[in-house]
Amino acid sequence: MSFTGNRVVLGPNEGKLLQVSDHPLTFKATKEDTNGAYSLFEANLVGGGPGQHIHENEDEALYILEGEINIKLGDDIFVAQAGSFVLLPRNVVHTFWRASEQPTKILVIISPPQFENFFFDAVGDEKIDGQTFGERALQLADKYKVKFVGPPLG
Repeated sequence: MSFTGNRVVLGPNEGKLLQVSDHPLTFKATKEDTNGAYSLFEANLVGGGPGQHIHENEDEALYILEGEINIKLGDDIFVAQAGSFVLLPRNVVHTFWRASEQPTKILVIISPPQFENFFFDAVGDEKIDGQTFGERALQLADKYKVKFVGPPLG
């Protein structure tokens, strides 16, 4: 893949921060930065993970920076430790959650990157009409072609 993107140089803890439920997400490269090639963010997993879901349009990749996570991919459940890379292809049910109480940090790459707007839309004003992130996520699911097919596992 080639693109002519913007130059982005960010230090530790720099980037656009979003608070998604208990998880701080720091966007390091947005779709604007990469001219629509991908989006990349760092996620600090604090509690459980997302509900089981399927992306119709995006592939998602995880690189575990610290700690370890449990991953459900299709019918398989496995543990990914720091240094592991996992590709979550579109149209396959998946979820992930922290495997222990130790700090857990992952890099997430989404391609194509349009799904990054899901997070910005869902947390823009998280408490509008008293809605939680989960309630807003369900409302946005059709718009962003994601199907929630089961509860979180962690």
